[in-house]
Amino acid sequence: MFKNKSFLAIIPARGGSKRLPRKNVLDLNGEPLIAWSIEAGLQSHYVDEVMVTTDDEEIAEVSKKYGAIVPFQRPEKLSDDYATRSEVIRHTIEFYKNELGKQFDYLVFLQPTSPLRGEKDIDSAIKFMFEKNGDAVVSVCELEHPIHWSGTLPQDKDMSKFLDNVAVQSRSQDLEKHYRLNGAIYICDIQKFLEEGCVFLKKNIFAFEMPQEKSVDIDSLMDFKIAEALKRTCV
Repeated sequence: MFKNKSFLAIIPARGGSKRLPRKNVLDLNGEPLIAWSIEAGLQSHYVDEVMVTTDDEEIAEVSKKYGAIVPFQRPEKLSDDYATRSEVIRHTIEFYKNELGKQFDYLVFLQPTSPLRGEKDIDSAIKFMFEKNGDAVVSVCELEHPIHWSGTLPQDKDMSKFLDNVAVQSRSQDLEKHYRLNGAIYICDIQKFLEEGCVFLKKNIFAFEMPQEKSVDIDSLMDFKIAEALKRTCV
């Protein structure tokens, strides 16, 4: 049963953010952005430890203030624009094992740019994974607009081939639903992750659906303002 398993929440938060500078420590409705993810992890019924991997001293201090563990300063080579999610996760797992002598059964990857995801979402995703007998789950939400209504445009912006006949003649409610990654929750069996080098396992991985109003992934000032409004009203 999953209640006998151990879960490590990993929150990645490097200091360099180009589109929205210092976004991880920006004030979002009275708390730094990263605090919302730390608190969600700490309030989960199943997460055993919440840690932040960062290269930034201010982020580290803020994270500690809100209860997260910051066991190391992330290496510079894992803090640039080219570092991957998998590299950051592997470094964390190896540090815990080799330097701290601690091992966990599952990783729970929580991006701080998803402040509308709460502890109930984390716990529901964990339960869902075990109900499915899965090794991993990744959160998704329904696309805000039908994918059939999108397309590519040539240089001259000619729209004659932009949509096919089905899309042109269909109402949105008649089109098949499509989903997108919302960036809020990634959960994976650590041994499976180490074997495959990725949270997106080749098999036995399932989608955990979340509502659109909890699926804002902050990358720009507009995203930030939308999250602020939703935090005040519906979430």
